[in-house]
Amino acid sequence: MNQIFHADFQIGDELNGQVHLVTGATRGIGEALCWSLARAGATVLMLGRDEQALEALYDAIMAESLPEPVIIPIDLETLTLDAAEELAGMIDEHFGKLNGLIHNAGILGSRTPVSQIKSKEWEQVQRVNVDAVLYLTQGLMPLLETTPHATLILTSSGVGAKARAYWGAYAVSKFAVEGLAQLLAEELENTSTTRVFCVDPGATRTAMRAAAYPGETPEDNPTPEALMPFYLWLLSRESESHRGQRVKARM
Repeated sequence: MNQIFHADFQIGDELNGQVHLVTGATRGIGEALCWSLARAGATVLMLGRDEQALEALYDAIMAESLPEPVIIPIDLETLTLDAAEELAGMIDEHFGKLNGLIHNAGILGSRTPVSQIKSKEWEQVQRVNVDAVLYLTQGLMPLLETTPHATLILTSSGVGAKARAYWGAYAVSKFAVEGLAQLLAEELENTSTTRVFCVDPGATRTAMRAAAYPGETPEDNPTPEALMPFYLWLLSRESESHRGQRVKARM
């Protein structure tokens, strides 16, 4: 699929008036997505745990006279299915549709041998990286299903496709995300217009990448903004024939 995507892709006005929910909205790829979607004319539902950062992003987007975003202050570590279903009801009441759900949020945890993983940290990583993805998907899927040609994006990693020593809870969580994406793609392939993608962003200039690879020179990696044409392509009808695939982001 990456061979079909072209870096000069332009989204045009296809996303104008659409509604997209982005988790991990205030940093890195999530923040870049919020800006790109808003500039494409979409209403962005910005989900994150840092309410102050969400408010600052809201103010910045409004200062550009872009479509008014929505702040959703939720800590994914404590998210329940009931809360996800309540959120879906609120979105349905106010917008009546959801064109895209982008699971971008995630936490790294410690990079230690399996024998040294602490139970509390294991549970925290799985709750944010796996459980919250499942609950949000379950809660919001009925709304995606009633929105023609909606897109569901899950975020993986290189260590979600091939295990790497000392990546512990994070690697296991991304293996789980890959499995969930495959299950969803299989289940929806012949019954729904909702498309499922599992995205490996690759090395990107983010705070998480810097924490994982402290010896790297950040400038050697592309910025989140450089990946946005690829993400917008996934959210557009241009990528429709490639549903259900694991893809690595390309500039």
